Amino acid sequence: MVNTRELAVDMLLRMETEGVYSNLLVRDVLDKHDYLEAKEKAFVKRVTEGTVERRIQLDYVLDAYSKVPSGKMKPFIRCLLRMSVYQLLFMDGIPDAAVCNEAVKLAAKRKFGQLKGFVNGVLRSIARNREQIAGIYPDKGKEPLHYLSVVYSMPEFLVSMWLGEYGMERTEGMLRAMLEVHPVTVRVKQRLREREGGIQGGTDALLTRIREAGIGAVPHPYLDYACCLTKLEGVRHVPGFSEGLFTVQDVSSMLAVECAGIREGDFVLDVCAAPGGKATHAAELAGETGKVLCRDISKEKAALVRENAVRLGLDNVEIQVHDARVYDEALQEKADVVLADLPCSGLGILGKKRDIKYNVSLEALQELPKLQRELLSTVWRYVKPQGILLYTTCTIHREENEETVRWFLEHYPFEAEDISGYLEGVPEKETAKEGYIQLLPGVHAADGFFIAKFRRKDWEIEKQKEGH
Repeated sequence: MVNTRELAVDMLLRMETEGVYSNLLVRDVLDKHDYLEAKEKAFVKRVTEGTVERRIQLDYVLDAYSKVPSGKMKPFIRCLLRMSVYQLLFMDGIPDAAVCNEAVKLAAKRKFGQLKGFVNGVLRSIARNREQIAGIYPDKGKEPLHYLSVVYSMPEFLVSMWLGEYGMERTEGMLRAMLEVHPVTVRVKQRLREREGGIQGGTDALLTRIREAGIGAVPHPYLDYACCLTKLEGVRHVPGFSEGLFTVQDVSSMLAVECAGIREGDFVLDVCAAPGGKATHAAELAGETGKVLCRDISKEKAALVRENAVRLGLDNVEIQVHDARVYDEALQEKADVVLADLPCSGLGILGKKRDIKYNVSLEALQELPKLQRELLSTVWRYVKPQGILLYTTCTIHREENEETVRWFLEHYPFEAEDISGYLEGVPEKETAKEGYIQLLPGVHAADGFFIAKFRRKDWEIEKQKEGH
């Protein structure tokens, strides 16, 4: 019999000692143990992801009740205690005694029998004082930076950056939203949406099938072809997935493709396409007479795009391995639309990829805009005169976003294009008339995401204007 708590603590230990990404590790381990009951898999997933997400807060609590600082504990014991404290503080319905007893058993099983008393004492002390835990946190009025860092488990340098950019109220709202449970957002295939009857029956029939499987499925408020799924084990088990009737894609990414204004017959170049959400969306919009050329830097990333395109039955997608920093003269001024979803800090998706915040650094935040500008200085040349360049990131860092837009418009023959018409129903979109929008957790029902649209100037038209 598999010990679910041992599965979880072993994953946490691998993340800490080997630097494995939590979302990939959890997926792989649950796939390997697919025979577990749904309730067991849900427990493993939640306790593992929750412990990673709340790590700073959990260590703060441990340090308040342990004579040994969390940073000096044996790695296995530290992971075991973090996981156990997460259960005590954030998982209702699990008896305190069960949490403490199972932790002690695991310590003994993994050859830490001499620390059973220590593990038991720390956990029982926290359990007894659970109602007073809030009182040990930093004072919000006196130490706002420290308070936000601890209570929302966010590194102080990120909190400090956002306080400077967005202020206290908005920053706390973003941090709170990042800790909320996020539904899985999917895009229903266009041909299915357009079909009223037939065997597949259209979108309503698909949602009915999904609900009958015990999965929550509701339309997203921003786009009628976006749906939010809850109470699911994994997307591969959702009715319609293997048939290619939908694909996972956040609504922020869908809005980006909408803003590109892709038309039937367009040639679209996606320069950093993996895993393929935008590329396959663009392929549906370009239609049978259009084409989407998808490129990414490795065979592994290209394979992700290919897997999605094949499952969705899209024949107008071509996939190549190519480094976007290397200019390809054969594509000069060939694309109607270039999608440039460039490497970024990922700060907008911390609610889904929980360990990003522990791996990002101030140095990386300073270097990333340089890489983005290097890429933009190459890929703009693929855009036809009067064509579109769509710049997107999944971050909420102004230097990577608004500052990069300002730099690009100063250096290259493009002008910002109003995108407000594509954002009906989206709140706080005042900047859309200036050609960009910053989607924020806690403000928008979407990932933290940045969208900017540029149209390339046609110098012949510009000369004609000057002549009048």
